[in-house]
Amino acid sequence: MADNKKFQDLKEKLLSSEEPYVLTGAGISTESGIPDFRGKDGLWTKIDPMQYSTREVLMSVPEKFYEYGFERFKQLANKEPNQGHKILADLEKHGVISGIVTQNIDGLHQKAGSKQVFEVHGNTRKCYCLGCNQEYPFQELSDQLEKEQKDVPKCKECGGMLRPDIILFGDQMPDLFFKVTTVLKQRCDFLLVIGTSLQVYPVAALAELGIPMGIINLEETPFDRQAEVVIQGKCGETLSQLWDHMKDELSQ
Repeated sequence: MADNKKFQDLKEKLLSSEEPYVLTGAGISTESGIPDFRGKDGLWTKIDPMQYSTREVLMSVPEKFYEYGFERFKQLANKEPNQGHKILADLEKHGVISGIVTQNIDGLHQKAGSKQVFEVHGNTRKCYCLGCNQEYPFQELSDQLEKEQKDVPKCKECGGMLRPDIILFGDQMPDLFFKVTTVLKQRCDFLLVIGTSLQVYPVAALAELGIPMGIINLEETPFDRQAEVVIQGKCGETLSQLWDHMKDELSQ
């Protein structure tokens, strides 16, 4: 457990900054029952994402993608935000943070009430046709695969293949990511990194922008030495402790 001084330091950094932003990764959602990727029991320790969850597999062997790679995305639909997500929503509501940049596709920040959320890896709210770009609710994928027993979901307009609106290995990053990078460069004066190993680029490059930084993560990251405050622990529990240090001041 981190000492009180670290929480006090982090509180002061957040409250004294004009436009602090938060960067979140899979670690903030583990307490909602969603496994992370590179932790001790992370998802990528059990399966090789390069065999199932890549653009190449989707385009060349879509049946394989939808039989094996799609399962982890489908499981996110019924998850609920944990205390960490809710506290970040409260911090935004109180004007402490300006927004959240997330690598997560689970939509739990929005479910918790956060408004300014930049989902740089996409989301599981919708899918779209590779032929005509027609959009559908994400549930359309599951309906066709399970209820209609299709091997590959198809567009009802043109018959093209549907794909989830998420960034797979091999996909180009969306324009949103470059917009976010510009926003952080121009406006962010403190970046609180939560629940990410900061090992995957290009998102990890956001930690290289020279912005003063704090890190909350269960394990060490390559950027710990550059951070002004580092707290190792579960994200939800750590944010709950941070909130305990801040709530009286915010309620005044």
